[in-house]
Amino acid sequence: MQKQAVFTVIENISIAKDIMRLTLKGNTEFFTTPGQFINILIDGFYLRRPISVCDLNGDKLTVIYKTVGQGTRALAKYEAGSKLDILCGLGNGYNLDVNITKPLLIGGGVGVPPLYYLAKELIKSGATPEVILGFNDKEGAFLIDEFKALGASVHVATADGSLGVKGFVTDVIKNLSGYDYFYTCGPEPMLKAVSSMCDCEGQLSFEERMGCGFGACMGCSCQTKYGSKRICKDGPVLLKSEVIW
Repeated sequence: MQKQAVFTVIENISIAKDIMRLTLKGNTEFFTTPGQFINILIDGFYLRRPISVCDLNGDKLTVIYKTVGQGTRALAKYEAGSKLDILCGLGNGYNLDVNITKPLLIGGGVGVPPLYYLAKELIKSGATPEVILGFNDKEGAFLIDEFKALGASVHVATADGSLGVKGFVTDVIKNLSGYDYFYTCGPEPMLKAVSSMCDCEGQLSFEERMGCGFGACMGCSCQTKYGSKRICKDGPVLLKSEVIW
């Protein structure tokens, strides 16, 4: 169930090149699972900006976003104490009710944040996640130490080789074994490559431009074996076995 609510900015700081961490305080009861997102109304802009939830802790909510356009640059200017109008509890997130023991979590760029909350919940359930984080370069990398602090095994890949393995997340996957399920979030070419490389079932969280964020406009549809699905409403998480590439 979605809810429109006003959240208060606790912190809005830079944590890497063009990467901001926004911590908010408000009513978080409408979030039910990792992988859901919020839709933020920014002063002066008609369309809201959808951003995945990175972490939840009581009435505190954390999102991490990249400043790539006028809207996110405007969002970066909000200071502590500011108020934000937010649609929260949006989307169907990751399903944790699967029989797994060693899940593989693969994130690329701004697809990394929702995997942090997911890793926390998987560890609580007794699973031992292995994590692959992909970035363009060292300056744009983030959350590496935070994942390690959870107790997860962390691998890093950068396109320019400035940190970790030189290449993409798939260059790390090919040297791993023993995982029995995967969860991933990132740009569509990465999702397609990961899906093709992993032999097991998994869940893919799609990044899409969204108009409304709750299924009314049909602007973010994806073709599946069961017909067209809306990324914002039926997703953003879909099963590997249902996606038609």
